[in-house]
Amino acid sequence: MSKDLMSKSDYFYNLPQSLIAQTPVIPRDSCRMLCVDRNKPFEYQDKIFKDIFDMLKAGDVLVMNNSKVLPARLYGAKTTGAACEFLLLKQKQQDIWECMARPGKRLQPGHVVVFGQGVLKGEILQSLDNGNKLVKFTYDCQTLFEALDQVGKLPLPHYITEELKDGSLYQTEYAKILGSAAAPTAGLHFTKELMAKLEEKGVIIKYITLHVGIGTFRPVKTDNIKEHEMHSEWFEIPQDTADEIARAKKEGRRVISVGTTSTRTLEACYKEFGCVKACSMDTSIFIYPGFEFGVIDGLITNFHLPESTLIMLVSAFAGYENTMKAYEHAVNEKYRFYSFGDAMFIY
Repeated sequence: MSKDLMSKSDYFYNLPQSLIAQTPVIPRDSCRMLCVDRNKPFEYQDKIFKDIFDMLKAGDVLVMNNSKVLPARLYGAKTTGAACEFLLLKQKQQDIWECMARPGKRLQPGHVVVFGQGVLKGEILQSLDNGNKLVKFTYDCQTLFEALDQVGKLPLPHYITEELKDGSLYQTEYAKILGSAAAPTAGLHFTKELMAKLEEKGVIIKYITLHVGIGTFRPVKTDNIKEHEMHSEWFEIPQDTADEIARAKKEGRRVISVGTTSTRTLEACYKEFGCVKACSMDTSIFIYPGFEFGVIDGLITNFHLPESTLIMLVSAFAGYENTMKAYEHAVNEKYRFYSFGDAMFIY
């Protein structure tokens, strides 16, 4: 282990392929949950996610990301009949998007791709320096999103190889605002019933929106993690969420983020303004050990890929050795990993 924890290899762990969850647990809150107390390193509790009810208390503020996953993967064909695949990444103008496209070299400006027997068409406007394409969409529906609902598919992560028959299982129960290329997966464990019980107990649930980009799956390629170029994502914090967090911090109540996306949103805002305030902006914040947290007191998250920016974030919050030992414990106890896997509660 390098002393400064700046080497990508510091965040590697061995994970058997069999522990990568291919399907979600039903009901959602029956998955397992590993509880990690930051004040008692290496003392882990194995629980069920619905036990979060007993671990949260009245006055705690749960911050959830209400972004909804776009059915952003499109399969179509050029007018020549050649098969093509698009993945919508970022909206540039109303109907103009940056997309990943395959086969990229054969899709050049002026080419038109047809999806769903003409329900949706995409014209390549420009090939970008990063290999992606700028695409203008036209459609027979009132909005592009209606067309995507008809012909698009949810862009499941590459490590999920089984087909998901019910797409709603890759959306949180509270997903509301379309725009993500991947689900904020820590929220997948909450049921409406569990959320209602928590609110009855006095737990305060508030929302932010961060549209998860496909860059969340981009591996760290540099050996020195400081040299990694972090992807940028758009977020919005509503006024009522900002106000409640301000009250909680003033009164000494806990702010607990549901997921790394909520964490990045709150901490990016704090880093920019010195407090959490209503705002909307892009962030490319990269959180790794040495980062000073200004907002969150707890984190609900899933188990993340080795050497990923997300396990680095968790290591920054829970402590590096505590995190890596927790992951070792989870592997030994055969927890389920990644997007459809089990949960961690770090407090």
